[in-house]
Amino acid sequence: MSPAAVAVRRLRSPSVSRPGIMASYVDILKSEFPQIDTELFDYITGVLDSGGADFEDAEEVFEAVGGFLQEVSADAKNEDEIRDVCLQMFNCLKLNDCHGSQQQVLLDAPVQLSQINAHTTEIRDVQGIWMMKRPQNTTVDAKKLEKAEAKLKAKHERRNEKDSQKSSTPVVLEEASASQSSSKKEGRVDQSGKNRSYDIRIENFDVSFGERVLLQGADLSLSFGRRYGLIGRNGLGKTTLLKMLSSRSLRVPAHISILHVEQEVEGDHTKALESVLQSDTVREELLQRERTLNARINAGTGDGSESARLSEIYAKLEEIEADKAPARASVILAGLGFTPRMQQQTTKEFSGGWRMRLALARALFARPDLLLLDEPTNMLDVRAILWLENYLQTWASTILVVSHDRNFLNAVVTDIVHLHTQRLDSYRGDYENFIKTKEDRLKNQQREYEAQLQYRQHIQVFIDRFRYNANRAAQVQSKLKLLEKLPELKPLEKESEVVLRFPDHFEKLSPPILQLDEVEFYYSPEQRLFTGLNLSADLDSRICIVRPHLPQTGFSPGSSWFGESLTPINGVRQAHRNLKIGYFSQHHVDQLDLNVCSVELLANKFPGRPEEEYRHQLGRYGITGELATRPVASLSGGQKSRVAFAQMTMPCPNFYVLDEPTNHLDMETIEALAKALNKFKGGVVLVSHDERLIRLVCRELWVCEGGRVTRVDGGFDEYKHILHEQFRKEGYL
Repeated sequence: MSPAAVAVRRLRSPSVSRPGIMASYVDILKSEFPQIDTELFDYITGVLDSGGADFEDAEEVFEAVGGFLQEVSADAKNEDEIRDVCLQMFNCLKLNDCHGSQQQVLLDAPVQLSQINAHTTEIRDVQGIWMMKRPQNTTVDAKKLEKAEAKLKAKHERRNEKDSQKSSTPVVLEEASASQSSSKKEGRVDQSGKNRSYDIRIENFDVSFGERVLLQGADLSLSFGRRYGLIGRNGLGKTTLLKMLSSRSLRVPAHISILHVEQEVEGDHTKALESVLQSDTVREELLQRERTLNARINAGTGDGSESARLSEIYAKLEEIEADKAPARASVILAGLGFTPRMQQQTTKEFSGGWRMRLALARALFARPDLLLLDEPTNMLDVRAILWLENYLQTWASTILVVSHDRNFLNAVVTDIVHLHTQRLDSYRGDYENFIKTKEDRLKNQQREYEAQLQYRQHIQVFIDRFRYNANRAAQVQSKLKLLEKLPELKPLEKESEVVLRFPDHFEKLSPPILQLDEVEFYYSPEQRLFTGLNLSADLDSRICIVRPHLPQTGFSPGSSWFGESLTPINGVRQAHRNLKIGYFSQHHVDQLDLNVCSVELLANKFPGRPEEEYRHQLGRYGITGELATRPVASLSGGQKSRVAFAQMTMPCPNFYVLDEPTNHLDMETIEALAKALNKFKGGVVLVSHDERLIRLVCRELWVCEGGRVTRVDGGFDEYKHILHEQFRKEGYL
């Protein structure tokens, strides 16, 4: 047998990789069919091992392998006897599935892929190991083999289709609603068109999501030309408030234009640059009228007024600087990472993340009176974030942005709107000023409450002392009236502290536990990703990887380099045999079953444990009480991230690869995440654009660009300096 076949059998054979119960069906095969052909034995054990969890009954086992067993039966077993054998093997499979779900699959010897490659010219990548052609001299009936494989394939397709239909069944979610007090005078002024102010003031309004009240009796004031950061804990209703404003469920003067960057651009044959130009509806309408009038003049069907109307249109086009629009659109796209070639690509060629960037570019180009942004930095790399910060600093109209990026808020906003305890509080200044002012305000409120409490107690002592003294009756009554008139102050309700913890019950591993030596990655010879990659990591590592978003690849350095999602073409990737990696994907929400609650999600992923254990695990990440029993689809983005953290940490990995973990998390949770990673005794590789988290956690900074990976010794400050210099050279600053 060839070295490749030996390696495949080592990896696949139950008798090697799964000790104990799993070996029993191998014994059944050997004892019942001692004359079985080696190739056929490999095939049958491979089918039973790889598809064991999919067989629903013994009949399916018989359909898969029964025909072959009848052919090789030395004592000419009849069909019923073969079915009995299949039933025994099915029972073994089910027992192993129940008892072995938590076991590790260990090889009894290392598999040398380089040796396999050297002896087998058919193998071009790791997938080729499982796709090797069967030797032509096999004793297996090829037609029956093809028939059995086709039957198995059809069965898997039916099951996948059924699972897909089940998972695609939408969860009926509650809808958000808003109500507000209003006066007839305001309504008449708005409808008459006399209201030319671009300031927005919404008073005494409520916002609910189903039966949950998010805001009650709240006030919101947005002055034209100021930039507001909307902040608050996950799940309190920040995104819902933006939706209420964009849909005008909350009354915004009709003459104020609103753009909410919420959904990605629909993919079609429109070029990216043209898609951005089309977002300026005023310019597009004027150009369309110009084309229509010119067509009438050329066709000789006009009424003679076309020339005068064209002059008006040209004057308006000149007023809005329509001739400069393509250059302005190109600058915006370039700042957000679109190369000149990408600007000429059709929108359908872009992935979802790039279409979201395109939606942001359209909003920036259209320049609405009120721009609503919900976590705009989630879709951007560090370079694009720095460009956006500089671009928004000169924004002429009003912005309301929800963001978890502390540095972005400090660079962009002029005011903070804090959503908490079903109300909105406004603060002048950036986020750092908000923190300081909020602390001072809370201290003053606490002092005021304590002073009033002491004053009340002093008055109450006088009342209690002279309550039954006739000579002091008038004074007692005066004191009682004074108590009634005092405003009732409530003690401060402190927000609960967010605490995250990554379990680290594992033994110390000798370094290096992960190592890459002169490694090359690419999807194809024409699409090379990285060359000459040299990296090493151990349990003390805190490595941050920053990189531009690579167009159309969906490439993640963390999971691809240190995991197994991408196979190195050249070089060596080595990992400690006891290494256990936990991955957090930036697209983690797509990997969650939205139709079940968080408790069911963990139970499906890690079956056989008591419900209390699932609830305890979720509680470590703030998913407690009623939150744990809600459908995952109804949770906010930050709450879904916490569920994904709970799922990732349940197997207790000793090394984490976190790809954009801060997306949708509130600032308190980001701070808690940083503390948890610093306390964690294992290794961490962080792929992130969040400057705050990088500064708090990472000791090494690696930059991916131009197919190479470079360590930046000066850390994040040096990297930002490099980007600013690039902006100056490219004319963006």
